[in-house]
Amino acid sequence: MAIVSIVAIVTIVSIVAIGCSSRPSNVQVVDELPLIYPDYVGVTVPADMAPLNFEMDGADRLDVTVRGSKAGELHVSGEWADFDIDDWHALTRQNRGGVLTVSVSAEADGQWRQYRDFTITVSADSLTDWGLTYRRITPGYEVGGNIGLYQRDIHSFDEYAIMQESAVPGRCFNCHTPNRTDPRWLTMQIRGEGGGTMVQIDGHQHWLNTKTDSTKAAGSYAYWHPSGNYCAYATNTVHQSFFVGRGQRIEAYHEFSNVVVLDVRKNELILSPKLMTTSHLEIFPAFSSDGKYLYYSTSDSCRVPAEYEKVKCSICRIPFDADSGTFGEQVDTLLNGPATGKSYTLVRPSYDGRWLMFTVTSRSNFPVFQKDADLWLMNVETGQTRALSEANSDDTDSYHNWSSDSHWFVFTSKREDGMYGRLYLAHVGADGTVSKPFLLPQRQPRKYYREMMDSYNVPDFTRTRVDFDVREAHRQVFANERIQVTIKK
Repeated sequence: MAIVSIVAIVTIVSIVAIGCSSRPSNVQVVDELPLIYPDYVGVTVPADMAPLNFEMDGADRLDVTVRGSKAGELHVSGEWADFDIDDWHALTRQNRGGVLTVSVSAEADGQWRQYRDFTITVSADSLTDWGLTYRRITPGYEVGGNIGLYQRDIHSFDEYAIMQESAVPGRCFNCHTPNRTDPRWLTMQIRGEGGGTMVQIDGHQHWLNTKTDSTKAAGSYAYWHPSGNYCAYATNTVHQSFFVGRGQRIEAYHEFSNVVVLDVRKNELILSPKLMTTSHLEIFPAFSSDGKYLYYSTSDSCRVPAEYEKVKCSICRIPFDADSGTFGEQVDTLLNGPATGKSYTLVRPSYDGRWLMFTVTSRSNFPVFQKDADLWLMNVETGQTRALSEANSDDTDSYHNWSSDSHWFVFTSKREDGMYGRLYLAHVGADGTVSKPFLLPQRQPRKYYREMMDSYNVPDFTRTRVDFDVREAHRQVFANERIQVTIKK
């Protein structure tokens, strides 16, 4: 027994020695921040988020220590900073409302360098939602490739397909919308042959034809009423024009667009011919947090694509009575596009009723292709607006949505290369201050984002994992049997 014990002790000492020898030696201290990817320097994150793994270009090896201001410490060493998920969750829980200090040393060509420490704030506000949904699509401006709707557990690196194009070949699908992050109510639109509007409530799919003699197209750009009894849609078609010999590649536009509301209990469309189904282009509806108003963008009709630069959208709102299923008789203009020379689109009310977040561009009712697209915030009570300079970049920032508790938001940005939209998250303080956004974490981020040739769009939070029967969707699409909606009289 004594011999076994001695052998065990020697073995343990050897392991410790090997572990210690892997630590950096002959380290050169440099007074500069490490150029890590993604840039997580100074960001604010929720506890229990997936670990903020990062890499450094040109580094053969990293040695990283993360210390909590309240408690706890993590150490990792390898080709990139690869934190254990459970250890990261434990550290961030211990330091909720505190700060993590990150020390980075990097080895390149046999020389170790220790960089200036940086901090990551762990917000006191939790992010209780299960995950995110989004569409991934190659930016080739066409149907085909591998379009897919996906969901991601934001507390880990796990991603799951909701539906891919292989299930419905040749079809374009998007506008997947839960009800205020609750996927028990879900709608999406499939375009093309066999297309239709899908409304799913508590797992039961209903496939509708929302085009009628009184509407020019089927519903898209959806938004649920908080009651779950109604869903607003824009009825339009999307067109594309391409530029030659200039910096911009593409302009997307709508020749017409109107806003309607579907009563999902009766499969009836609620119209307002004088105010919401006009020669103007009404688009991107969104119900207020209490359901008493419907926000939307509207622009004058122009000869597009020739007059594409004249498209200037205003943000308006109209009362909506959920008890009677009727619109009000007066439209209020909150932001006037033609008067300011701007275009205001994609209004998204926070679920706590405090804020309106929207996109501002110099023109267009399709901001995702506008390089100057920025996020703005309006205080609902005061009407004051401001650009989110803390979050915006020099390229497209758009497609935003709120977490269920309205403390966080997600958006797409092309800030890395001007081509691919990627997902960023940020925190909103009680005073409307926004933290520095952080890129959606991946286990090996640079490898992941460099090798994935997809853009993210239409992201949204979900409280729980989406339950969706792909086989039933395939059957319904190819059966081409649709419930025809009617017009409420």
